[in-house]
Amino acid sequence: MPSHFHTAMKNRRSFYAINNISPISDSRIQEIVENAVMHVPSPFNSQSTRIVILLGEHHQALWDIVKNVLKEKISPERFEQTEEKINTSFASGYGTILFFEDQAVVENLKEKFPTYQDKFTEWAEQTSGMHQWAIWTMLEDEGFGVSLQHYNPLIDSEVAKKWNINPKWKLVAQMPFGTPVACPGDKEFMPIRERVFVYK
Repeated sequence: MPSHFHTAMKNRRSFYAINNISPISDSRIQEIVENAVMHVPSPFNSQSTRIVILLGEHHQALWDIVKNVLKEKISPERFEQTEEKINTSFASGYGTILFFEDQAVVENLKEKFPTYQDKFTEWAEQTSGMHQWAIWTMLEDEGFGVSLQHYNPLIDSEVAKKWNINPKWKLVAQMPFGTPVACPGDKEFMPIRERVFVYK
């Protein structure tokens, strides 16, 4: 029998139709994020990942920032379509998680371990990816629909200003979540034998 972890991993998808209802308490959302931050691995146990959870008016404020920034950068025709997607797929949700990597930690590692200095930026991105995947999977396991977005670096300065973010924190991704109101379509897979090779 597959374990619960295997099932949760298999069920994780990108949901783009979500509402602002939560199947769990805010404290449970916080518990999920804190559990990931405590236990997801990082290079040299650097613990460089930083998380900001935006709920309620803070969640809405983030997507207002995204729309305001994009409105200044794209044509009115493109913005109309983009605004509709943001309003129905991201801002319509219950909350958003912001993923950062603390560059002060990364810089310290480069100084402390010069042999690997050209790798620490890459490794920080890898640990951020593991945090994203873990939190994404756990939120969906609780009944949320989730997706991962990347409006950085366009929104970085406004986000930092709004939530007084440490200037050494680099924004990596934004994760809107809410209760799904529609399911994604079937997922296509490449043949597994083109992706996994076993020698024994």
